[in-house]
Amino acid sequence: MNRIILNETSYHGAGAIGAIAAELAARGLKKPIVFTDPDLVKFGVAKKVTDLLAKAKVKFEMYTDIKANPTIENVKNGVKAFRKAKADSIIAIGGGSSMDTAKAVGIIMANPKFADVRSLEGCAPTTKPSKPIFAVPTTAGTAAEVTINYVITDVEKKRKFVCVDPHDIPVVAFVDPDMMSSMPKGLTAFTGMDALTHAIEGYITKAACPMTDMMHLEAIRLISLHLRDAVANKPSGREGMALGQYIAGMGFSNVGLGIDHSMAHGLSALYDMPHGKACAILLPTAMKFNATKTGDKYRKIAIAMGVKGADKMPLAEARKAAIAAVEKLSKDVGIPPDLKGVLKAEDVQFLSESAYADACRPGNPRDCTVKDIAKLYKSLM
Repeated sequence: MNRIILNETSYHGAGAIGAIAAELAARGLKKPIVFTDPDLVKFGVAKKVTDLLAKAKVKFEMYTDIKANPTIENVKNGVKAFRKAKADSIIAIGGGSSMDTAKAVGIIMANPKFADVRSLEGCAPTTKPSKPIFAVPTTAGTAAEVTINYVITDVEKKRKFVCVDPHDIPVVAFVDPDMMSSMPKGLTAFTGMDALTHAIEGYITKAACPMTDMMHLEAIRLISLHLRDAVANKPSGREGMALGQYIAGMGFSNVGLGIDHSMAHGLSALYDMPHGKACAILLPTAMKFNATKTGDKYRKIAIAMGVKGADKMPLAEARKAAIAAVEKLSKDVGIPPDLKGVLKAEDVQFLSESAYADACRPGNPRDCTVKDIAKLYKSLM
């Protein structure tokens, strides 16, 4: 049996944010608090939404104490801000950082006994849906607007922890490529490769099923086709990536991920490395490790990525072609090929143990040990 959970409603395409005020009104919500990060305020991106709220005479407050890798402290302060505003809902504008913070706050406000943020790690037994979240992505990568996952950084313990909760999914997503047009080239590349990692890991995970396979293959095709143009800030690339990353989120949210993400979480927590960048650097290495446990799926990945003749290649060759296609795309959009100058030898054991304990690791198609993970890290030094 497979369970599929998606948004109640989602809007796609240029101008999608225009429906926010009407969706609030339709649900009888009158006092949202806007969660976004300081840079999106500084560069006027959040203003595209708040101007619409002001025009519709919707009263709202702002909360911007959100870091790129949101922390327990960011969540605690967000809870205080929600209460002080006497809000009834959250509008999350941004990438995974804003949405993950919003999800944690929304869950705590609806389930007060989980006020200790660490208690949300894994599959916490919450009983009530989050306070309503309206998600407006400004990056094409995390797909947090359609997933039941969020990730919080524990600064004290130097680790990230993954929370998986069907109660946290935003009720409405507004996937508007116009909100992504100001993303700088590097961020576009990192988040786009994160989306590709979602699609590939979700496609080969142990829990994969025919419905999510369909989603992931289409996401791989769209991302491969549009990421280079999105990095070049072409409208068609932005639109294609907005859709591709969302479809990837529809899939992996329901079947999980693998060791790429479990290893990436540690790199982000310890070195404050952008999550998408960590995922992208690790992806070819993780794919090589998993290749023999994926059946014919790498052939289908190669075909989705446009590799000519992949349908007729011997399986071993098709697997290599899929990995090579990922490496080529990664190089084309400026992703570093390794972790030289970043990863420290003395951190490998800690990172490996953290990755093994991560909630994403059990879904990996090939079982692994702490020693296996350490070997993968070291291969990138």
